[in-house]
Amino acid sequence: MRSESVPKLTKYLLIGSTKAYSGKSAIALGMALGLRSKGVAIAYGKPLGTCFSSDRAGGEEEDVRFAVETLKLKDSQIPSTLLSLDAETIHKRLLGEDKRDYRRDLAAYLQDPCGDLVLLEGPANLEEGSLFDLSLPQVAEAVDASVLLVTRPIDLYIDDLLSAKQRLGSRLLGVVLNDVPSDKLESITTTVRPFLEAKGIPVLGMLPRSALLRSVSVKELVHQLKAEVLCRPDRLGLFVETLTIGAMNVSSALKYFRKAINMAVVTGGDRTDIQLAALESSTQCLILTGHLPPSPLVIGRAEEVEIPVLSVDLDTLTTVEIIDSTFGSVRLHETIKVECVTQLMAEHFDMDGMLASLGMGD
Repeated sequence: MRSESVPKLTKYLLIGSTKAYSGKSAIALGMALGLRSKGVAIAYGKPLGTCFSSDRAGGEEEDVRFAVETLKLKDSQIPSTLLSLDAETIHKRLLGEDKRDYRRDLAAYLQDPCGDLVLLEGPANLEEGSLFDLSLPQVAEAVDASVLLVTRPIDLYIDDLLSAKQRLGSRLLGVVLNDVPSDKLESITTTVRPFLEAKGIPVLGMLPRSALLRSVSVKELVHQLKAEVLCRPDRLGLFVETLTIGAMNVSSALKYFRKAINMAVVTGGDRTDIQLAALESSTQCLILTGHLPPSPLVIGRAEEVEIPVLSVDLDTLTTVEIIDSTFGSVRLHETIKVECVTQLMAEHFDMDGMLASLGMGD
């Protein structure tokens, strides 16, 4: 009697987090590239769209667009975003104008998936999307997906993971501790990791903190600060890793400038001495506050050393607060960062263990 081959069933892995900006997109892309190198056919989707360009051209979700470009996916390999989570959409739901059954629509959204494994990027936390019955636990249940949680070891992250385990149960495949500071690595390895695993929460990866991944492009700073670019608009692709405030005398400032690497220097538009000193150090951009015009000498030197100079109509404190909030929370939309996280995943994430847990091991 001739045996018939049994078709391979597509698996679903929902990548979520306990807090926003934990690094879901970075982990998803790094994982996808690593799995593909092992011969696993990957599809990617993001049911709940939350990251759109300012012009919303075509309504395309930026994380999805970047994933498609990075993974070189065909249109048939990736479902479009099911729901755009914006103020207008939420308002219609609250008024009762939107009565769609989104969990039912998930079946159509994911019909005929291409690939062995569908990676779905989940909401910012376990609650986001509940208004539309698309919270992370609800999506996992609807599509019968396993869940991988990404979290940073800050605040009450252990409590968050224990709570997530209670809600997700056996669907929780494991966690990735992302952006682990070097001074916390030993205690997490010897104390936290064994504790979590004893509670049935496998730690599949511990990714060390990376200055590159936490860095911000000058272009992003221009966007966040609504800054005017005074020179070298062709150099906005430079990455800023540290922030220095030039509010002291020049000799004191030079001591700080010499210690910092790839910094943005924030100083008053009238501080020509500080500005010139910054241009002779490891500065990626000069940010002038108070909307005061700089000296032509500063602009001339900045042109020579190819450092962008930005002008903002803000005070120094507000400028610094905006930049501080941007570090570590910017979206992963640069190729060099994808290469970095892919390498970190290869070195610090148990890909084979994850595949085995999914029933996809050798």
